Amino acid sequence: MDKILEAVVMSSYPNNVKQGLVRRVIEASKQPMDSEQCWSMLELSTKLYLTGDTKYKREIGKEVLEVYGHYHPEEFEEFFNVRFLLSLLQEGYGPLGKRSHYVLDYIQLGLQFVLESPSANSIFSLLRIEVLRKVCERPSPKQCAKISRLLTQHPQCIPTGKHQVLFCQQLIRCIGQFQCVSEGEEDIMEFLEQVNKVSGLLQRIWRTQTSAILPSLKELFTIISSTEEQEAPSNALASVVQFVPLELMDGVIRNLTNDDSITDVQMMTAMGRMIDWVSWPLGKNIDKWIIALLKGLAAVKKFSILIEVTLSKIEKVFSKLLYPIVREGALSVLQYMLLSFQHSHEAFHLLLPHIPRLVASLKKEDSNSATSSLEQLAELIHCMFFRFSGFPDLYEPVLEAVKALPIPNEDRIKHLLGQNAWTSQKNELACFYPRLASKSETGKIGLINLGNTCYMNSILQSLFMASDFRHSVLNLTEGNSQPLMTKLQWLFAFLEHSQRPAISPESFLSASWPPWFTPGAQQDCSEYLKYLLDRLHEEEKTGKRIYQKLKESSLMSQAVEHHYINKTLIEKMFGGKMMTKIRCLKCLNVSSREEAFTDLSLAFPPPDRHMRGSTSVIPVEEIGPQFIEPPENPSQFMGSPWILRKAPAAGDSATPPVPVETLGFQEPGEMANPVSGDAVGVDAVKDPLSAFGEQACAAKDSRSVPDLINYFLSPERLTAENKYHCEKCASLQDAEKVAELTEGPHYLILTLLRFSFDPRTMKRKKILDNVSIPVVLKLPILVTPEETEEVCRRGQDRAAPGSGFMSVVYDLCSVVVHSGISSESGHYYCYSRECTDTVPHGQPRDGAAKPASDKQLNFEIQWYLFNDTRVSFSSFESVSNVTSFFPKDTAYVLFYRQRPGRQGCLLHEALAEAGRLHGEPSLHKDLMEAISKDNILYLQEQEKEARNRAAYISALPKSPLWWRDFDRDKDDDSSSGGCSPAAGGGGSGSFHGLVF
Repeated sequence: MDKILEAVVMSSYPNNVKQGLVRRVIEASKQPMDSEQCWSMLELSTKLYLTGDTKYKREIGKEVLEVYGHYHPEEFEEFFNVRFLLSLLQEGYGPLGKRSHYVLDYIQLGLQFVLESPSANSIFSLLRIEVLRKVCERPSPKQCAKISRLLTQHPQCIPTGKHQVLFCQQLIRCIGQFQCVSEGEEDIMEFLEQVNKVSGLLQRIWRTQTSAILPSLKELFTIISSTEEQEAPSNALASVVQFVPLELMDGVIRNLTNDDSITDVQMMTAMGRMIDWVSWPLGKNIDKWIIALLKGLAAVKKFSILIEVTLSKIEKVFSKLLYPIVREGALSVLQYMLLSFQHSHEAFHLLLPHIPRLVASLKKEDSNSATSSLEQLAELIHCMFFRFSGFPDLYEPVLEAVKALPIPNEDRIKHLLGQNAWTSQKNELACFYPRLASKSETGKIGLINLGNTCYMNSILQSLFMASDFRHSVLNLTEGNSQPLMTKLQWLFAFLEHSQRPAISPESFLSASWPPWFTPGAQQDCSEYLKYLLDRLHEEEKTGKRIYQKLKESSLMSQAVEHHYINKTLIEKMFGGKMMTKIRCLKCLNVSSREEAFTDLSLAFPPPDRHMRGSTSVIPVEEIGPQFIEPPENPSQFMGSPWILRKAPAAGDSATPPVPVETLGFQEPGEMANPVSGDAVGVDAVKDPLSAFGEQACAAKDSRSVPDLINYFLSPERLTAENKYHCEKCASLQDAEKVAELTEGPHYLILTLLRFSFDPRTMKRKKILDNVSIPVVLKLPILVTPEETEEVCRRGQDRAAPGSGFMSVVYDLCSVVVHSGISSESGHYYCYSRECTDTVPHGQPRDGAAKPASDKQLNFEIQWYLFNDTRVSFSSFESVSNVTSFFPKDTAYVLFYRQRPGRQGCLLHEALAEAGRLHGEPSLHKDLMEAISKDNILYLQEQEKEARNRAAYISALPKSPLWWRDFDRDKDDDSSSGGCSPAAGGGGSGSFHGLVF
């Protein structure tokens, strides 16, 4: 009969045909038959039920099993034995790797037929042990729900005695790991049902065995207070609390808040996770437990925990008011958190941006729940207005939102505030927080050196100080499908808002680390920068588009708008374009190719190349690099500006005009005037900060950045082995190659190629020449006739008549310095400042050049020195003199920012408009919460450290010698800079809490 049934089930007949044949087999099974035939049928039905690949096969298996359980009980009891069940539970059923998920369902099905058998007690004993073992293996929510259904239907299988307490504790641990893997409504409902089934089993056990409740709650608190878990425990734990009798609340809370073995961090962690439970739907009494614990902490004056938890969680609680299913509990918790947080307006002010939107949403909902919540929320808001008056600009939008709602009278407000205040809060809080160390006095944050990672730290700080780029990164929306850019956003956000003196960029290092870099070894910061920008560009370019909060001006033409929209953020901020032209010296044919760049690598001219001369500066607008039309005869070419820009031959008295200028302090749009008097070439112009009365360059024969750019832009003769293959001549010919900038980047990155390979020593050597760095740089940019017309229309710096070039002015933002004699060793640090579109360099709006004192200049141009964890104030004087004082410390990578009103005016307008619309970047919720949590953690670390030190001091003998020794140790507690994990000092306890 088993063969017939198997053949029918496995056949390809239609289901209705198979159903009729199966029905006949099942009817025949109700008749008496021998034991061997029964076993065969039981084995087949077990196979179908446990390994059937369709619901139909499993239903047939279930039906056959039920028939044999009813009509052949003795054979069924013999088949459904302890050894067989043990094998099912421990080894599973089915082929390896495809074990059946229906073993627990199968056992639950079969138990009903052996309840009265002699082997029943043996089976119950086995299951009591096995369900405990199963739970200890942390099964999925679905499997846990099956165990709960089995034990709910057959309570004889619930573990007893000490095993019962252990079972409850392990079941709670399982719930703590539950996660809903899908966001579909049906899957969520199924998940909630599974959780309720499991927590319902706990309720059943607690009703019959109240002694298991407190050990279970202790295990629950251990889970939610753990600071070692990588992932927070599931909010499904809220389903456990709702079944704890409320009469136990006072004793449980009193024991928790007075337990000295529970640290503040553990309590804060537990409290925060409990508050997260307000998002658990259909939970009862959860808000009562949360408020009771908050009140318990206030009673024992653990205000630091209350402050930190409130600030980190209040916005999340507020956001739950949008959801009717959890609104009542969330509002109760919110009311207590706000009304008790009376020492500072910080918690209430966190909610101000969200209140108008919530009020509008509740009004639109128009339900009894929404109406009641609006009235309670309005009452709460007016209490806060009363308690923290003096912010009319902040409160106006909120007042407008709630103006139609009832206003409580003053007595009601005072009653609410007095009823919920923390006990003796003012007296307790006045001396609670000592004045603890935080950021450096600059307000800037350092980066921890992770072992020769100063090359990365200096680049990241320079990028961070590029304010337009930083704002664009911070404004990126959540879920932008750019993992590396997202990590950079998090890093920038922490550098902007963290309270720590320094943070660790470990996560960003691992994500952005070039694969050919050797771990732990010093690297080239320029190479890292190129790789990083390229990665960020490619990540966005390959389809993972970001939503830019920066919208281009609506006045743009569609062509220009399309041009900017199609650019990646890296192209917008650092991308420029360069035209390389090669002229055959025989036929004078010119070939050209335009290329994009994100940095210019500037080589040093050979020693015999003299960049200085006695001619006066010729403004760039008049002599910008250009190509003229090919002359009718080659002799005319020799007198062209092309040849004038080449290096003069030895003995030539004339020096070519310099196409790059350095400028002093001036207004945007003001013409760069040549230096008065007998000035020499532009590279000999005095330091832009000439008000200091000294030059940036100490050595007389040192070079300047314009020298290197001029050399970069000067024609290169292609002769001998470097001859050019001319397509027109169809042969190798002498030629000249020249580069012209056709689009200036918003941020101009210049790399001074100081490292060269020495074939004699077979090593890379460093060029230690001092290079004068101008604070303002003026570059010639080749423009099209249409662009020239646009420039003239806007009234900006016009191009020289007939030249096709216009001047673009750049302000120095950052200087990355390499200290050492080799690229494989040494140390990197950087000088940086904020460059914005405000009036630069202390000049008045009317454009008149007025003298400014040194102090005024220093104040207007605030520089910072970033040296790993150390951040300090600096000045341009320090930047320009660093190589004079420290010969091995040389400028390597420079960042310049384009002034508005030139070629990049469209981007400047977009950035300015975004600034007006959005102000400071608004970080997305997860990022804000992460920063808030870490700041709270840092304050907790500082407070704990202060407490430990206070306890240590109080235990010391009251001897002046002890105090002197202690103070001296404290003052000397700093480490020197350098490329080590502790570089920059600051103490190990300051930064260990955060790793990106």
